[in-house]
Amino acid sequence: MKFGLAIPNCHGDFADIHLVSEVAYEAEQAGWDGLFVWDHIGDKWGDEVLDPWVMLSAMAMRTRTVRLGTMVTPVTRRRPWKLAREVATLDHLSNGRMILGVGSGGGIEYVNYHEPGDAKTYGERMDEALELLSLLWNGERISYAGQYYQIENVRHLPRPIQQPRIPIWVGGVWPNKKPMRRAAQWDGVCPIGKGVGMTEQMTPEQAHACFDYVRSQQSPEQVTEDYACVQWGILDGKDRGHDAALVSVYAEVGANWWIENLSWERGSLQELRPFIHQGPPVHS
Repeated sequence: MKFGLAIPNCHGDFADIHLVSEVAYEAEQAGWDGLFVWDHIGDKWGDEVLDPWVMLSAMAMRTRTVRLGTMVTPVTRRRPWKLAREVATLDHLSNGRMILGVGSGGGIEYVNYHEPGDAKTYGERMDEALELLSLLWNGERISYAGQYYQIENVRHLPRPIQQPRIPIWVGGVWPNKKPMRRAAQWDGVCPIGKGVGMTEQMTPEQAHACFDYVRSQQSPEQVTEDYACVQWGILDGKDRGHDAALVSVYAEVGANWWIENLSWERGSLQELRPFIHQGPPVHS
């Protein structure tokens, strides 16, 4: 099991770039394996919002070994070619540590900014965008004519350090099947449960059903490859034995990444620092 932290890019001192970069350093020293940031541009949680790519750049400069990524980026809110450049540049800045978490997004971040599309087409647009990302990262000269995106005679260099591509983890709400079928075709799945709040998590039974379904949608070749099954988790932080036992239950049902869901509902980032300093409950 690998252990990561998901850090909001909004609300209170989670939007303090200096504090976030310092906490990133402390988290690596404490033994966490990954640091992931939310990707919001303006939402129901308030006006204090940091840009996730600047956050990740600051975190990359303060760390050396932890994986870095978004959890998750609403791909259809961004131009795929700009996103490809940003993530590839971060892969170089971090010496090959980037992971791109993606989702279809929606809500007021689309409506209030008059973003094109609707809930029915976000998934279709996302599929094209992910295909484009993979093509642009291979460093070859390409043209692409999709329903939603078109480019002509384009080449992106330098290629990311990670090949054949930067890992793409797909988020979605379980038990919705369509995003899970999409996730099966990429490098990882990071589900959230329908109706599960920010201080709650999917049960082991729900996680097992989700991971089994994703695996059932993969080819025999895909099943043998490394694949991230993420539990978006909540640890108590007070009883290390209890936390270790809880993690083992999720490991038994297929989770191989535990990403701790930090949020202001559990306290400010400053208040959560002692929890972060403890590190994971078991060694990865």
